[in-house]
Amino acid sequence: MSSNLLLTNASLASLAPGAPPYGLVEGGSVAVRDGRIEWVGRSSEIPPAFKDLPRRDLEGRVVTPGLIDCHTHIVHGGDRAREFEMRLEGASYEAIARAGGGVVSTVQATRGADEATLFRDSLKRLDALIAEGTSVVEIKSGYGLDIDTELRMLRVARRLATARPVRVRTSFLGAHAVPPEYSGRADAYIDQVCLAALDAAHAAGLVDAVDAFCESIAFDTSQIARVFDRARSLGLPVKIHAEQLSNLGATVLATSYGALSADHLEYLDETGVAAMAEAGTVAVVLPGAFYALRETRLPPIDVLRRAGVPIAVATDCNPGSSPLSSLLLAMNMACTLFRMTPEEALAGATREAARALGLADAGVIAPGLRADLAIWDIEHPAELAYRIGFNPLHDRIFAGPEREHSKGHSSSTTFEPGR
Repeated sequence: MSSNLLLTNASLASLAPGAPPYGLVEGGSVAVRDGRIEWVGRSSEIPPAFKDLPRRDLEGRVVTPGLIDCHTHIVHGGDRAREFEMRLEGASYEAIARAGGGVVSTVQATRGADEATLFRDSLKRLDALIAEGTSVVEIKSGYGLDIDTELRMLRVARRLATARPVRVRTSFLGAHAVPPEYSGRADAYIDQVCLAALDAAHAAGLVDAVDAFCESIAFDTSQIARVFDRARSLGLPVKIHAEQLSNLGATVLATSYGALSADHLEYLDETGVAAMAEAGTVAVVLPGAFYALRETRLPPIDVLRRAGVPIAVATDCNPGSSPLSSLLLAMNMACTLFRMTPEEALAGATREAARALGLADAGVIAPGLRADLAIWDIEHPAELAYRIGFNPLHDRIFAGPEREHSKGHSSSTTFEPGR
């Protein structure tokens, strides 16, 4: 299909901030040239410059920005189904981790998987996300915890973007857990492995952002500060897994580095919320992990709302605490478990997720942005968060691969419709 296209007779949920709800334009049209949106408005008001473009009548279907999953761990080896059983038998996530399960068990499986195996298995998880209209996926390392495997994971993540019509943003998560060989020596691990792996990954062009896990079962704020200092010296933005199981002040630390996002946040307090509002840090809520771990403490959605902190929604797709590969289901969970509105959930999986990744060219339907669009067989955008286990995607339009990465990405722009 040509990269020039005029979509007509659509219900456009542009997600532009402000009235009307969802940024809704009934009877709308979108003009696209070279994979970019050039005009958005009512079909009755199409400017003459776009009337000769090849047309596609959407017959009243809802169009949204392509979905964005801004927190995943889809590159990994093995699974943790036995730990799922253990949790149902009464073991806590923390107890499993301290007994050698959790992240460390996935580390063993990931270290034992070659690049071809990691790619094959990750592609299945990526395909599940794409099939529901996802156009951008963030992928973290952090299941290697040695230099070679961390780099292998990031190479696989970059390669996924060349195998499917999707954008991939990578986050280096070397500060995810202390590997067994460094048990009791977290500082030595940071200095000898994590920072060295970050330097190597950055030199290879494999890193878009740096993440870390701040908890008693992982790393404290002083250790994470050393990682973030290195990220800053390399010119890389930071993100953080924060306040999931306790409040160690990780969010406040991350905001002092201008963090793109702070994720999980069940134990976030008002001091942390205020710091996020001041820094412009996005709150990423992960209802899949809350559900899978049978947590009871909710993230402070109302406090975040009142402070004007943007709230994104993501799957946290991982083998242990959130084996979830449906962003639509994550949106439903954000509503039913966290009491977000359907409009907030959709904005959280598009506009605010783009902000959480530092993307200024995605997440809303507006002139000048990429034509990453999802077309749905629904009558109103609220249906995307309302239905459970149902995929109403009719089609997906993808503007093409990124051009800013010289390593691991194609340099050409294509226009690829389809699921």
